[in-house]
Amino acid sequence: MEILKSKRLEHLKYEIRGPVYEKALALQNQGYKITSLNIGNPAAFGFETPDEIVHDIIVNIRNAQGYVDSRGLFAARKAVMQYYQNLGVKNSLIEDVYIGNGVSELISLVMTALLNTEDEVLIPSPDYPLWTTVVELTGGKAVHYICDETNEWQPNLDDIESKITSKTKALVIINPNNPTGAVYPKETIDKLVQIAVKHNLILFSDEIYDKILFDQTQHYSAAGLSEDCLIVTMGGLSKNYRAAGFRGGWMILTGAKHKAKSYIEGLNFLFSTRLCANVITQFGIQTALGGYQSINDLVAPGGRLYKQMNSAWEKLNNIPGVNCVKPKGALYLFPSYDPTQFNFRDDSHFVMSLLEEQKVLVVAGSGFNFAGKNNFRIVFLPHVEQLNQALDKIALHFENYRK
Repeated sequence: MEILKSKRLEHLKYEIRGPVYEKALALQNQGYKITSLNIGNPAAFGFETPDEIVHDIIVNIRNAQGYVDSRGLFAARKAVMQYYQNLGVKNSLIEDVYIGNGVSELISLVMTALLNTEDEVLIPSPDYPLWTTVVELTGGKAVHYICDETNEWQPNLDDIESKITSKTKALVIINPNNPTGAVYPKETIDKLVQIAVKHNLILFSDEIYDKILFDQTQHYSAAGLSEDCLIVTMGGLSKNYRAAGFRGGWMILTGAKHKAKSYIEGLNFLFSTRLCANVITQFGIQTALGGYQSINDLVAPGGRLYKQMNSAWEKLNNIPGVNCVKPKGALYLFPSYDPTQFNFRDDSHFVMSLLEEQKVLVVAGSGFNFAGKNNFRIVFLPHVEQLNQALDKIALHFENYRK
């Protein structure tokens, strides 16, 4: 008798490592060289973790042999607390900070602790698809609100309000945004907080890219912006500190903690059941948050990330029929193409044909729970020369399919 997967998995997807990715692996096994622009993995493109962080982890390996507090090492949690205090957060305590095996694990824990069957969570569209997947896995319902490409991918506040029901439990924001590169101004963050307060929602703010900012864009954290709703803010080492494989993430609870005693009890229970996050990485968090911020050099004009972003953005917009909003943060471009000009059935056809014919791997926009069928995501982590080669192939592919 065949062993079947859970029915909860039948309608879920994670296209970043989905069928197109599997096809790329198969082509590699056949000897083809694939240009992978699908995953924001800095180390794969020569972005290394700062030496100071690696050094602190190495010298503390012997101290990391045992379990620690399920919420994390005291020094790491205190460093996170002080980081947000420096951003203006008041009344924060060590007990408000939790360390996880990356933000990915934290997303799973916070949703598992919150949701009952058919509870609804508002998630941006396009989104980082793990948010949608986790909500659905825990029995909840992901409700996607519009982020407007014609308005630099900003959230449509009226659309958010229109989709709130008696079942809505939380509002998720991803800022800076993956996949669009949008960064939300202070006014927008304030209005999102006001919506959460008005409708008694938890606000989850995924801020993993909060230091990857371009063209003097300023990031405004949601942490501590209201005492009338619970705000859960997340960050980590993966992107700002180029340490994705270390799996070091954190979150801090601010705001109406007095309204969330039962929920916090649930969080503490779940964190206890997984014993603790990996301890070795936690020894690098204090150094990361308090030391020299080398990411600033990479995103400044003349820095490697800035040059790669700008070059890729310009080349995409030079392709007739293709448009790309310039990202203000994160590691991605999310261009769209005019479907009336090309013979692609949809974005999935574009992505698969690009892989098969040009050996360039990107992700379809629909993989980010986006209703449009003519967007795709590109990671701009490769060196400019490699990016240019890949974008030349993309331009050729569009030309080959031009009507």
